[in-house]
Amino acid sequence: MARDPAFVLRYLAEVEELAEDVLAARQQIVDLDVKRNRNREALRALQKDSEPDEKAMVCFGNMFIELPKAKTREMLRQDQEELDKEINNLRKELRVKVNRLYEAQGKPELKGFNLNPMSAEEMKLINRILEG
Repeated sequence: MARDPAFVLRYLAEVEELAEDVLAARQQIVDLDVKRNRNREALRALQKDSEPDEKAMVCFGNMFIELPKAKTREMLRQDQEELDKEINNLRKELRVKVNRLYEAQGKPELKGFNLNPMSAEEMKLINRILEG
């Protein structure tokens, strides 16, 4: 059974495009996670500092600005929250993209890939139930 070469090329181009989307999303998650880890390190360094009322040097792009440490901590916390949201959204989108890629390749959908982690409140309830 001979296939139309144009059909095969369209199919391969579609699969390649879906695979590139998956790889791009994964790389974006890695990049944001690196930034989140740097922010976490900066927050920890500010918490360890024995003189909290002083100012801290903060790098914005290619320039340094001196800001009060309290303001710097607040900016880092807000940035952390935004990064967490963005990473979680990208992970949700990645699940959809991976399923589309598998579907295009004729593979079965991944089992257990659509699981979501339990919240701290849900874990407390589970622990309470298990403890009796």
